[in-house]
Amino acid sequence: MLKEFKEFVMRGNVMELAVGVVIGAAFGRVVASFVADLLMPPIGLLLGKTDFSNLFIALGGQFPTIAAAKAAGVPTINYGIFIQTIIDFLIVAFAIFLVIKQVNRWFPPVTPPVTTRPCPLCLSAIPLGATRCAHCTAEVRPA
Repeated sequence: MLKEFKEFVMRGNVMELAVGVVIGAAFGRVVASFVADLLMPPIGLLLGKTDFSNLFIALGGQFPTIAAAKAAGVPTINYGIFIQTIIDFLIVAFAIFLVIKQVNRWFPPVTPPVTTRPCPLCLSAIPLGATRCAHCTAEVRPA
């Protein structure tokens, strides 16, 4: 059983998936830092010195920060962090879109081989080597 597990893990697809997960996690952290530390501060400045990480609704009183509300045990709706997370997602999704688009350009889709042709009388699909149409029973020349 250990030998089978080793063969399974060492197959190409499993190793590629593991590498992809590790790189994806690191990329996600980079994007999260980019959004929180580089992108959102200028946007907040343009919108009137708004700190998105501190936008919240306290469900039980007024608190100056999320940390103060959490320390008091009050539930909060953290919509500023949610906005940052949406922007994180959009950046990651766009980056994945660009990568997949490039990979598809490198590896064009394989066209399946032609195995049928139309019957000259009824236009039904018949195998290339057929001598008679299965639908209308007309005699046809093999292709």
